[in-house]
Parts: sequence; C-alpha cells; structure tokens
Amino acid sequence: MRDQSLSLVNEARGALQRRDGDTARRLLLEIDEKDRPWLMLAQACNMAGDTETEEAALQAQLQLNPRDIPALILTAELKARHGDDRAASAFFQAALNQASVQGEVPAVIQPMLKRAELFLVVSQNRFEQHLLDSLKKSGVTGEARIESAIDLLLGKKQLFLQQPSSFYFPGLPQRQFYERSEFDWIAPIEAKIPEMRSELLAVLSDGQDFAPYVESSADRPHAANPLLNDPSWGAYYFWKNGEIVEKHASRCPVTMAALDLAPMPRIDQRSPIALWSLLKPGTHIKPHHGLLNTRLICHIPLIIPENCALRVGNETRAWKEGEALIFDDSIEHEAWNNSDQTRVVLLFEVWRPEISLAEREALTALFETINDYQGVPQEI
Repeated sequence: MRDQSLSLVNEARGALQRRDGDTARRLLLEIDEKDRPWLMLAQACNMAGDTETEEAALQAQLQLNPRDIPALILTAELKARHGDDRAASAFFQAALNQASVQGEVPAVIQPMLKRAELFLVVSQNRFEQHLLDSLKKSGVTGEARIESAIDLLLGKKQLFLQQPSSFYFPGLPQRQFYERSEFDWIAPIEAKIPEMRSELLAVLSDGQDFAPYVESSADRPHAANPLLNDPSWGAYYFWKNGEIVEKHASRCPVTMAALDLAPMPRIDQRSPIALWSLLKPGTHIKPHHGLLNTRLICHIPLIIPENCALRVGNETRAWKEGEALIFDDSIEHEAWNNSDQTRVVLLFEVWRPEISLAEREALTALFETINDYQGVPQEI
C-alpha cells in the first residue's frame, strides 16, 4: 500500500473511532480500488447509512476471499436489516462452517460468531412456528411420516440410511421400525410369550452364562468390538448359521414352535439365525450396522426391566411387555440396559416383506454361491 493510501486509511480509522462514518467513507473511497480496505469501507458505510456502497464493499471483499468470516457475518447482518432472513441465515451459516473448519479464530471474531449462532436459533424457531401454525390451519397434523419429514427439515432428527456391512439390495424402503400390525404371524408368536418365558427361566436357573454374542475366531481377524468374548451380551442359539442347535432346541419346544411361525430365510450356512439375546445390567451395545438389508430383525420381549431401550437410526423405542419390535438392522442401531437386572429377548431374522418370492429364491442362490467361494461373513 502506498504512503498516500496508508495515510488515508489511518485518517479513516480515526474517523471511525470518532463515530464519523461520513468522513471515513469519503477518505476510503479516495483510495485506489486495488488498495482499498473493503471491510473498513463497509463499516464506514454502515455507520453512514449508505447500504448500497456497504453491500458493494462486502461483495468486493468476498470476491477476494469467499470464506472471509467477518465479511460473511457483516453481509448476513446487512441482509437481516433488509428483512431477508433466508439470505442472512445462509451467510451466517457459511461463517460458522468456516470457523469450524478453521479451528481457532481471533478473539475479536468470537462475539460475531455468537451473534451468528443466536440469529440462526431465533430464525429457526420463527420458521418452525410459522410452519407448524400454517400446517395446523391446513389440517395437516398427526401424519407420522409427515411429522418425521418435518423433524428432518428442522434438523431435529438426523437422517440415517441403510448401510449394510456385507450386501446391499437396492430399491427397498428406508424404514427404521416396522409395526406389529403389519405382520399376521406376530400375534400368534406373542401369544406364546408366557410359555417361552417359562422355558427361559428354566434355562437361566442352571446358573450358566450364555455364550458371548461376539466371539473371536481363529479364521478371522478379531472384531473391533468392546464386547468381544464378553458374556455381558450373551447368546443362546436355537438356530445358528442355518443349523438347529439341538441341545438348546430340545429344551425349548414352545420357543421352537413359535419360530416356525415366522418367515425366516432358509440359506445354507447363513440362515435361520434365532437366539435368546441377553444383556446384563449396565451393558451397552455400541452403534453398528448389520450385514444385510434383505432381512428384518424381530425382538420378542421375555424379560424386560425398566431403563432398557433400542435406538435404530433417529428413533428410540423401549421394549414393552408382550409386544414385538421389528427393525432394519442395516441402519445404524444400538441398545442398552441401564437397569440393575438382566434383559432377554428372543431375536430372529425374517425376510423383508417387500422382497418377492422370486427375489428370495434368487438371493438364496446368490448368498449360497458367495458362501461356496469366500465363506460366511462375520455378523459384527
């Protein structure tokens, strides 16, 4: 910057300190554009009430540096003064995004970022109220999928999609939970819960831990799971890798009869899979994805203390006495037992209802062909 320009900048800075925006603006406009301090000019124009030149100065600064945080915030505040909340929100969000990427920002910028955060909160609340009031007047209330879409729109819920760890089948609906009423085979199974619970209590009375759900194998790398080889998450299999576990099945005929009612896949070395899934007090199954999106997982509650729940995607449900939970385990999910008692459910897999009989036959052949070449993938 030339001496003359530097002198004009210093004079303008003094004028700004005296709150003399008109003088600061005049001095800064005398500087050649290639040397002109655009942010200082924008501040001077703001003080002088010259919004047209203020906006031009901010745009010039953003041409030089599109991610200049002060320029983004000052532009946002200018848009807000003009009543353009959508534009203001966009510039404020861009400033916050840049600050997040940048990490440490100068202390002088911190109050500006706080203003950006506050504006976005107030603006979001105002938009939400407008949206809900308008929908209520239109009679659009109580529709579960509409309400879920609104929660996603407002950022109240995160979007989770199927991400199976082994095999993805395209074209299936992205649903986290299915409802019991959608399956005619659920009620007959639920009717057997008291007898199945009696079988479970008889086995538990032996006092032996169930096998760990996540077990190491010499044929595979160890799973990166904190519950590896830990019976805190226990499994008592009735069907495992497509084979009946006879010593367990023979002790629990009612449970086996109940499983016969479900449309479980029949795939050599893979399916069915059916077991009692046990969670000891204080156990947390970390977020993870299942192998496939071609199946649903069904939980039949047998011993359900308080403070136990299952999260699938952005929805959390607690197990309820006598009511099955059916969910897509290819979507990120986790479960926990925060009680001082053991939780046990009957867990089994079923075909997704959207997959046709012909597709089921094709998938069975496909999976068995994969098995022949590379074996069965690890569940977790």
